[in-house]
Amino acid sequence: MAVLRIRKLGDPVLREKARPVERFDGTLRRLVDDMLETMYAAPGVGLAAPQVGVSLRLFVYDDGEGNTGAVANPELSDLEDEETRDEGCLSIPGPFYPTVRSLRATLRGQDAEGRPLELRGEGLLARIFQHETDHTQGVLYIDRLPPEGRREVMRLLRDHEVKQQQERSPTP
Repeated sequence: MAVLRIRKLGDPVLREKARPVERFDGTLRRLVDDMLETMYAAPGVGLAAPQVGVSLRLFVYDDGEGNTGAVANPELSDLEDEETRDEGCLSIPGPFYPTVRSLRATLRGQDAEGRPLELRGEGLLARIFQHETDHTQGVLYIDRLPPEGRREVMRLLRDHEVKQQQERSPTP
């Protein structure tokens, strides 16, 4: 297993609509293992294949409550109610911002072996399903923010990048 490089905002792969997973083989299982290792190392609760530079409709997740897995070719349905909670993204390091998502969601797709699956998520798990499925469609959480929220996240991101550059620069 290996920790993969997480692509950051501005990388074109994050804006592409990913290709469906068609081959469920050892290569896919290795990618899933590497994605899980990368997600845990980050740390995060979800990671989509485009975030590691692979244009496939695939994501991994672990909500910290015993719900862990990989989903290929995800499709959301039965989105119910809405809630606003802070949301962030491993591809947009630093800022978290209140984002509206459905409180409950049904996710259909396939597991890493190609078997059909159907999962029902609520709260954080539903949010993960929506966030990661968005990644497979070239959508980032900042796209779901109102214009003023998006501007604020971009400002916070610039501030975060400046701070990181200052921390890396040697002081005289």
